[in-house]
Amino acid sequence: MISIAIGLSVVLLLVVLFLLFRIGTLASIFRGSSERAVGTTKTSNRVNGTLLLLFLVLGSVAFAWSFMSAWDEMNLPLASVHGEWTDDLFWTTMIVIGIVFVLTQILLFVYSYKYQHKDDKRAYYYPHNNKIEIIWTMIPAVVMALLVFGGWKTWTNITSASPEDAVVIEVMGKQFNWMVRYPGADNQLGVAKTSLISATNEFGVDFADVNAKDDFMPREIHVPKGKPVLLKIRSRDVIHSVYMPHFRLKMDAVPGMPTKFWFVPTKTTYEMQNETGNPDFKYELACAEVCGRGHFAMRFIIVVDEPEEYESWLAEQVPFVEQNPDVLASFSKNAPAKLVADAKGEEKAEVNTEL
Repeated sequence: MISIAIGLSVVLLLVVLFLLFRIGTLASIFRGSSERAVGTTKTSNRVNGTLLLLFLVLGSVAFAWSFMSAWDEMNLPLASVHGEWTDDLFWTTMIVIGIVFVLTQILLFVYSYKYQHKDDKRAYYYPHNNKIEIIWTMIPAVVMALLVFGGWKTWTNITSASPEDAVVIEVMGKQFNWMVRYPGADNQLGVAKTSLISATNEFGVDFADVNAKDDFMPREIHVPKGKPVLLKIRSRDVIHSVYMPHFRLKMDAVPGMPTKFWFVPTKTTYEMQNETGNPDFKYELACAEVCGRGHFAMRFIIVVDEPEEYESWLAEQVPFVEQNPDVLASFSKNAPAKLVADAKGEEKAEVNTEL
């Protein structure tokens, strides 16, 4: 708030000074004194040029101060392997763009002062120069190509196939909360279908599938430190976005188009609490896509455990079908009909293949 107040004060001061000089110029013109008006115009040019330089200096100081004061808020502690690649790419891009921005702004304000209107000066007509055109076309093209290549390389590493021993977690977004499903001891998620979604079975899991029998749905995400974690992401209604800022993880949850993202956490929740000095610190899964009126409520707690603690937590989890036996009973009753329908579907698929 203090930085905003200072910035507004500087802007208002500059606006007031500008308006005062403009009022003086108009007053001279209305009085009909052409000589005085010309003199006032010259003075106004000098004053405006000086104000531009003053704005450059004050703006640069204010920018540097606000940047340094907000450094901790802008740079959340890092807690994943690939996050280092993301941060390196981000700051490389920011440094390159920042250098160009600073140089162009300095030239803009200095030239405005140096080449202000003067009666004894005439503009120099300089229509074209091939060498300059080639230089200021090729240098940005090469720099941008290098940045794009670096981004492509980083993105390829991040989106590569996950290791076979990765912990698999399904994350589904819906208005307005997240739901999470773990595959259980077999590390295989059961089949899920939108047609099976109900008030109890919100994931639409087909519990006639053997792989679904040990799936469980906790109220917190637990992951082990130092081991790969694969998120299988989907949405039940509109576009959401899985966002875990401390892991530098963001991936959209799109209806009808499953996505995925894998990462390796490097700091437990306890270690991050010590690093930040905040005993109440918790990793968070938030939605980064405005998805409706209750968007703000889409938060889910993430706990990073030591591998041994994670295994202990995993052993304590109860499969969904054990907590909701009525759901399993309804699938058991329909099992024969389902097997017949699946068989017909397979026969139909074979016929279509032959055709």
